[in-house]
Amino acid sequence: MDDFDFFEKNPPETHHNSEDKKIAEISKTGYQFLKENKISEAIDCFSKILLMDENNNYALVGMGDAYRKSGSAHDAIKYYQRCLSNHPQNNYALFGLANCYKAFGQFQKAIEIWEQYLAYDDKNITVLTRVADAYRKVRDFDKSKYIYKRVLEMEEDNPYAIIGLGHLHYDFKNYNDALFYLEKMLKLGLDNVDIRVLTSIGNCHRKLRTFDQGIPYFEAAQKRENRNFYALFGLADCYRGMNCLEEALVYYNQIIKQDSKNKMILSRIGDVYRNLNTLDKAKEYYDKALNIEYDTYAILGIAILDKINGKYEEAMSSLRRLLQQDNKNYRLYVEISDCYLKMGETRKAIDTLESFQRFGKKCQVITDLLNEINKK
Repeated sequence: MDDFDFFEKNPPETHHNSEDKKIAEISKTGYQFLKENKISEAIDCFSKILLMDENNNYALVGMGDAYRKSGSAHDAIKYYQRCLSNHPQNNYALFGLANCYKAFGQFQKAIEIWEQYLAYDDKNITVLTRVADAYRKVRDFDKSKYIYKRVLEMEEDNPYAIIGLGHLHYDFKNYNDALFYLEKMLKLGLDNVDIRVLTSIGNCHRKLRTFDQGIPYFEAAQKRENRNFYALFGLADCYRGMNCLEEALVYYNQIIKQDSKNKMILSRIGDVYRNLNTLDKAKEYYDKALNIEYDTYAILGIAILDKINGKYEEAMSSLRRLLQQDNKNYRLYVEISDCYLKMGETRKAIDTLESFQRFGKKCQVITDLLNEINKK
């Protein structure tokens, strides 16, 4: 639905008095101004109508559309609500009002309004996909999936429903299902597909740890936009996952050239240098990250460096401070336990790992470590 075609699809009834004719002409001019993005001129037109007829639905919707288009959603809401107080079944006011709530991130309110719209027009694909999107935002998987599927029953290759299902499954960690829809979207779009489809497919493979299959999609995205953060990060992370650390470093460094204050990437570069056993460089990048802002991963990296250098008490002191912030992070228990093992304190190493298990969380890494220690 075009947000600004209300007048064309619903022309005012023709009346014989001059005021009605004048209102009709001003309405037509106002909606034309909206199409041409001449917001102030459109507002002037609709204001003139409201001086003649304060409850005119064309002018109230027009004012709402104009303010919404200009980014003044609060003002837009007032006009849509004024319209609905007199014309409760006005679909265009409902549509505009829901979009305003969506812009504010108030997805539940947007859903309520869109569902009022659908009570009068349950075949509107644009509204159905927006409702499905909103349910996805509030993490209602079943309702979101049901509505996307309804759209596909009506229009088999609807791109918004296909991409929506892809993102829905990704959000809920159903990465294989997400791939099905994202790859379908890729086939439909061919060379014109949105770059985010490429990076999303790459990210599915990254999450599934099929790193080599993700690389071509990130490369295709980077070919489109050489400096695209998600493409560069995806490539770096895939190469890191494949233990091709030098290649990962190339792409992390490309990100840093664009954003020298990105503490997450600085910490990742520190990790790469640590795994390459270039420990001084690793410490340099962890410190760079911490000079920007406190960073958990930089602290963890420095603690591991201390452990490597035999500074076990210092390492454990840092790790325990991290535990105070995130006491269910299994990685911290593993590192503390390893420090105890290197100090020859096996009982304390076991106690540390068992203290994690008391949370009732299953972690195969912890279980395997305990089995390995107990066998010795």
